[in-house]
Amino acid sequence: MKTGNHRVLIIDDERPVLMTLEALLKRHGYHVDTAPTASQGLKLIRSKSPTLILLDLQLPDADGLETLDRIKTEVPQIQVIILTAHDSLHNAIESIKRGAYHFISKPYAAEELLSLMEKALEKQFLLREAEELREKTEQLERRLEVAEARPALIFKSKPMQEIDELINAMAPSDANALIVGESGVGKEVIANAIHARSRRAEKPMVKLNCAAFPQTMIEGELFGYVKGAFTGAMQDFPGMIAAADSGTLFLDEISDMPAELQTRFLRVLQEREYRPLGSTQTMKADFRAIASTNRPVAQALSENRLRSDLYYRLNTFQIEVPPLRKRKQDIPLLIAAFVKQFAQQLGKSEPDISPEAFQKLLDFSWPGNVRELQNAIEYAVVLARQGMIGVKELPTEIQLPPALQQAEIAGLPRMGVQSLDDVERTAIIQALAECHGNKKKAAELLGIQRPTLYNKMKRYAIEL
Repeated sequence: MKTGNHRVLIIDDERPVLMTLEALLKRHGYHVDTAPTASQGLKLIRSKSPTLILLDLQLPDADGLETLDRIKTEVPQIQVIILTAHDSLHNAIESIKRGAYHFISKPYAAEELLSLMEKALEKQFLLREAEELREKTEQLERRLEVAEARPALIFKSKPMQEIDELINAMAPSDANALIVGESGVGKEVIANAIHARSRRAEKPMVKLNCAAFPQTMIEGELFGYVKGAFTGAMQDFPGMIAAADSGTLFLDEISDMPAELQTRFLRVLQEREYRPLGSTQTMKADFRAIASTNRPVAQALSENRLRSDLYYRLNTFQIEVPPLRKRKQDIPLLIAAFVKQFAQQLGKSEPDISPEAFQKLLDFSWPGNVRELQNAIEYAVVLARQGMIGVKELPTEIQLPPALQQAEIAGLPRMGVQSLDDVERTAIIQALAECHGNKKKAAELLGIQRPTLYNKMKRYAIEL
């Protein structure tokens, strides 16, 4: 083993021993430091970081075994060889029990000592390699846990392919990003993907939903506070910015953040420092900012829900996630993923989906987007019997014909002037929707006979 990179510390109160050992070890390529007392030796351990220590048991200011204890407490991985003229079985056993690599008596043969040192350094090398391997394994396990915990991007449609390519291009940078899209489209999943593909992936990703907290609480959640900063601040709280140190800070529904707080957060992005509430200490801010909003940007700006200066700072990259109804190619893949996910959670085999039920899922407009689809599949998997999801296992609104789904979910538009025929057709569709397609109940609700309802449905081309 090469000795040039190894620093040896000799702790011994006998000057001739120190000089002899120093000369011997330097001839064999070691860097050598010497200390005549335990206290000086401990200082050199902290300042010089030796890889091996030769320790005498008889020191003027401390017991050698106690010094060994202190060394192994402060630097447990370092190898220590005991050198002493006071040879005894008790000392040898105690030294090994307390963590020494070996025990050698004075006088000793130079070849014996050098061989023992090489073996001690080899052991330390192997221990360090094992520790590095363990750390790499733990890092890999953490990455796998993170990957499994966060929903992956699941897509086939061209719009989502383009988003995926953009994420690959911008994620390795520290550029800020603004994710725009309707509720439930998967804005948080996009943010997760950016973080997972960034250089900060092994650091925390901290999420703050600005719509989930009262305005009076958001500032404390974001910046943190010190004990006594306000009524109820019973202890220090570091805040989201501190928690996201070296990682990513995701601000969901940024347009719901109070305007004055948006101004303060903008200064953090510009100056990369902040102060917790009630504190006079300035803290460094090291995070990547990703924000999202379910409001159209132009609307959020015009309504002063999103400050323009903060928007321009966040909008280095804007990712607009299309609603699910505009990327129906993704629906089959999402269905398969959710069926697998919920079947595993319930400990049951994955059910099949009947062609009729599958078509219903494809035809539905999904106003709640991917989140609504996920909830619908969970509902269906729970109700699935004999390994099959049929139409009856789907949520009620999905079972309705497309013409009635619009009335059931969003209500029919009543804007502008309508003809009597339009009003009558709207009333019939609304009644059928409220009765979930039951014509008898719809006719009763409308105050007409069933044959009359059938004739009007035929006239207005209302099909179930």
